[in-house]
Amino acid sequence: MLIDPSVMAVFLTASIALALAPGPDNIFVLTQSALHGRLAGILVTLGLCLGVMVHTSAVAVGVAVIFQTSALAFTMLKVAGAAYLLYLAWKAFRAGASEIGGGVARLGPQALFLRGVVMNVTNPKVAIFFLAFLPQFADPARGSVTVQVFLFGLAFAISALLIFGVVAVAAGSLGSWLSRTPQAQVMINRLAGLVFVGLALRLLLSQRSAV
Repeated sequence: MLIDPSVMAVFLTASIALALAPGPDNIFVLTQSALHGRLAGILVTLGLCLGVMVHTSAVAVGVAVIFQTSALAFTMLKVAGAAYLLYLAWKAFRAGASEIGGGVARLGPQALFLRGVVMNVTNPKVAIFFLAFLPQFADPARGSVTVQVFLFGLAFAISALLIFGVVAVAAGSLGSWLSRTPQAQVMINRLAGLVFVGLALRLLLSQRSAV
């Protein structure tokens, strides 16, 4: 067997704990679900999980090392990510009461899915975290390290999908309730805007050494 079951069990436990810990990704799922409904949150979650596999691929082929060693590459990627989050904040601040709920119809499934992908892929700290996290579970004596890294990345993505899916459903229920109150709709749009600004600032202030 390529991966020791006991090692995979430890890895899955760590992955679930990381998915449960408050962070940019699950906060992003929560706000999108509250704004646009359960399905929107699930689509964003699927996008985030695809982003996980992109980072896994980068680690497997060594591309993530570039972002760990190059200050310019790291800065360019995090500025792009922060700019995208600020764009979402601007849209949230401008949204009116009628623009909460029904997000799949208004934005389209592809747009919501892409939000999740962009949110995850443009965070260089995720690339560096995966570079530090995944390889330590691989054992060269058990076969291809590249294949093992892909399998661990897939396991991490599945764990995130399950945890973030629960967040999406719970937050989507809250959004459905809020959609009946125009004042609450405006309030949650403003709150989402503040969350996006906070996430953007957090990303801009991040350092390469932080994983």
